[in-house]
Amino acid sequence: MKSIPSPGPFGVEFYDMDVNQMSDVELDGIATAQNNDGVVFFRDQNLDCEQHIAFAKRWGKIVANRFFERVEEYPQIAVVRKEPKHRTVVGETWHTDHSYDAEPARGSILYAREVPSTGGDTLFANMYMAYDALSRGLKHTLRHLSAVHSSAHVFSAEAVRTNEHNDDRFHSGEQAIQRSIHPVVIKHPISGRKALYVNPDFTTHFDGWTEQESRPLLEYLYQYSTQDQFVTRFSWSPGTIAFWDNRAVMHKAINDYPTERRLMHRITLAGCALQGA
Repeated sequence: MKSIPSPGPFGVEFYDMDVNQMSDVELDGIATAQNNDGVVFFRDQNLDCEQHIAFAKRWGKIVANRFFERVEEYPQIAVVRKEPKHRTVVGETWHTDHSYDAEPARGSILYAREVPSTGGDTLFANMYMAYDALSRGLKHTLRHLSAVHSSAHVFSAEAVRTNEHNDDRFHSGEQAIQRSIHPVVIKHPISGRKALYVNPDFTTHFDGWTEQESRPLLEYLYQYSTQDQFVTRFSWSPGTIAFWDNRAVMHKAINDYPTERRLMHRITLAGCALQGA
């Protein structure tokens, strides 16, 4: 199994391998790399929907996304697309998938089916590294805080209409009722490392604080954790897989291909309740 570091401060790219033929030993090696770096990549893969699902099941239980459109006959696979008519792209704000759930998603497996001729990259921010570099005083403060995460302000029908008129990529806005509280600093359930766990898309405020009181510190954490020294930029090609751990990284899609199409298939893996550090 061959790998190289991603062109950034973290991430591992595997090559000259077929994930359809991955051995248990290779799976263990990939798991170790992801636990250390938060995200791994695979180039030149050829997956149909059933193979995508089979690959995901080797890592854990699949969770169907409530709000994205799904592949016909394969409800486990969410469609992440941007057509030339769309002004926005799915996930263009820094976020952590499903942080609004009581048991947030363990990981996400995104497979590129169509990519634009230029642009369409994804940014990943390492929340292990961001926490490690905080001052001792701020670490102490944050480890005593929890934050509220919600889906309503992003996926409700009203929120979708506000974001882009007549957006046809989202559904089930009436189900956007999730509201969960998680520690601001978590202990990763596998690696044991400490990581920041807040994100601009779904975190609304600190538990016990008002949104107005929370905003300055949250905005500081968002700007701080997305500095260049904590961010890897990944460029897609057809047949590429990115597999990231939502407990260790945030991510963000770049909206820089206004007249082109981008089509991705995403499978989300179930997680567990998060514990504070």
